[in-house]
Amino acid sequence: MHDPATLIAAFDRVAGNRGAKTPGVDGRTVADVEEYVGVPGFLNDLRASLKDGSFRPLPVRERIIPKPGGSGKVRRLGIPTVADRVVQAALKLVLEPIFEADFEPVSFGFRPNRRAQDAIAEIHYYGTRGYRWVLDADIEACFDRIEHVALMDRVRLRIKDKRVLALVKAFLKAGVLTELGDQRDTTTGTPQGGILSPLLANIALSVLDEHVMAPWKPGGTMATEGKRAYRRRTGSPTWRLVRYADDFVVLVHGTEDDTEAMREQVGEVLAPMGLRLSPEKTRVRHLSDGVDFLGFHIRWRRKRGSDKWYVYTFIGDRPIRSLKTKVRALTHRQSQLSLEYVIVRLNQILRGWSNYFKHAVAKDRFTALQHYVWQRVIEDAANPASLGVERHSPPIHHPHRAVVAYLGGGRDRVVRHGQCDGLSLPMARTHDPEPVDGPADSLTAETVESPLRREAHGGFGERSGKRGGSNPVTAPRAYSAKLLPRFTVRGG
Repeated sequence: MHDPATLIAAFDRVAGNRGAKTPGVDGRTVADVEEYVGVPGFLNDLRASLKDGSFRPLPVRERIIPKPGGSGKVRRLGIPTVADRVVQAALKLVLEPIFEADFEPVSFGFRPNRRAQDAIAEIHYYGTRGYRWVLDADIEACFDRIEHVALMDRVRLRIKDKRVLALVKAFLKAGVLTELGDQRDTTTGTPQGGILSPLLANIALSVLDEHVMAPWKPGGTMATEGKRAYRRRTGSPTWRLVRYADDFVVLVHGTEDDTEAMREQVGEVLAPMGLRLSPEKTRVRHLSDGVDFLGFHIRWRRKRGSDKWYVYTFIGDRPIRSLKTKVRALTHRQSQLSLEYVIVRLNQILRGWSNYFKHAVAKDRFTALQHYVWQRVIEDAANPASLGVERHSPPIHHPHRAVVAYLGGGRDRVVRHGQCDGLSLPMARTHDPEPVDGPADSLTAETVESPLRREAHGGFGERSGKRGGSNPVTAPRAYSAKLLPRFTVRGG
């Protein structure tokens, strides 16, 4: 824990995190530590306090943010101090390899080399093989209600060092400084926002993974394909768990009654950890009705123009609404943001959103969003009074500036042309007759698209890790991945 190399690696992780600019209850950020204290001295003092056992974590600073989806509910984040973050990162470096060896492969959230798309591919794989009844479950206030005693008991099963156990318990009991300035003790839960919290939540929820997947262990009643087929022939169900943090689904090859029985089992397993299923978000559904999970909408449906049924993965409605809300907020006609900032910020949002959903069946969705973003940005940009152009940046109708967009998924450069104070602006879907030349500050836009590398993640309908074709970069795509336009500002 107090090894200098471990603390240096932990500080680098904290400094490289997006929250490095956010202070804890002491008001210090990573930049303040580097400027006023110095990293070597800061780490030496921290190492000494860890070594002699005098280190005590401070309460986390509470930050309340609204939950996505417009439900009106809020999420309470806990922001630790920089010193506490470094110690938590060091603890994670020590504990994560130990518990990763025991975690079940059905858990995909907050684990190294795993992502949400792997969980979706797992659902797709088993959905195509008869697991059509789904227990779509959500744990109510999971991070806030984990029982400390039960969690520490699971940690002690693998960790015997009393100093490490004392540090983990100290972070759980550190307390919270509310936004009103009141200090509140933490008798349950692990605050969201800490580096160690996702690992502790996975340790607590591993009890669910172990219970549901116990029949799949060697010697179990579902250990082999033959045993699972025998259970189905005799009228017994088989099931498979897919979990991402506190959101999970149980896929059942059986009947609706079998899925309801699984719901009761899951509730009984979570109760000793102080957790319970959310009545509003937990429901039993058939895959033909569709299931929303991690922003995707997974549905078993008939292929258009045929009598064959397949499992399709679409983009859910909520991410579409969320993206449009962000675009509208950035491109409001009364906005005082500079055009350059709006375009750069849109780049970041669209790039991340497109890369997350690029494996889904979403050609029509991407096309509609492409036109929506185009109308919001380009039509407003043609008006020099909009987007704060006159106040914060040079007018877009300057004779030596043009707006260019590279749209579509093909190899050809495609642009749109229109008029803005006598300047030819890209509007209609035509080929540009000549490149746009001119001084710096030209506005350009490119399509961002990463090749689907099947050696890293199989296409939907394949097991993760299977490779399609000899060349993973040029292997045929499982689904259309037409992305949104990426707008950038090119300067000299």
